[in-house]
Amino acid sequence: MEKIKKNKISKDWVNKQRRDIYVRKSKIEGYRSRAIYKLKEIDNKFKIIKNGIKIVDLGSAPGSWSQYLSEKSKNSKIMSIDLKEVDRIKNVNHLIGDFLDEQNQLKINNFFSDKLDLVVSDMAVNTTGNKNLDAISTGELTINAMRYSVKNLKKTGCFVSKIFMGSTFNEIVENCKKNFKEVKIFKPPSSRKDSKESFIICKIIR
Repeated sequence: MEKIKKNKISKDWVNKQRRDIYVRKSKIEGYRSRAIYKLKEIDNKFKIIKNGIKIVDLGSAPGSWSQYLSEKSKNSKIMSIDLKEVDRIKNVNHLIGDFLDEQNQLKINNFFSDKLDLVVSDMAVNTTGNKNLDAISTGELTINAMRYSVKNLKKTGCFVSKIFMGSTFNEIVENCKKNFKEVKIFKPPSSRKDSKESFIICKIIR
């Protein structure tokens, strides 16, 4: 029974991908996933990406956010980190590993030798099929990414992260408000309507 259910979910996902205009658009324009358009829409609205800044992309695989960062932010230092290997992207240094690992954080700090201007995260856990459990687990990732950002950003820095509606949503928003002066929630038009995801945009550390 479980196998039949998984097969149905897989077929539904494939059919959804085929119908998705952003999937088709990303392939035509040479991006690695449809997620590129979420970051682009966030940037268009909140002006988070500038030239000559220091950026970390957490949970970067397959790399579409890093692609956009590389194209949009000129003369910047960019590092991406993910548990998976990512094919090389121009002007982006990729680190394989867990961003919570102290040794990896030290490698990131040594690469920049200064505080960061922008931390972005499109991280989510591998889905289990249990949306509430997935939201809780991804919520923990978001909290950890926020703590990392508070520790490593300049006072004027910005943190952007995926956030899911669910039991951890209010806790994450409150934590961000305690640490940042400006906190906004935004669901990009390219985010699927049936998805519980939104994005939290946090600026200026308290």
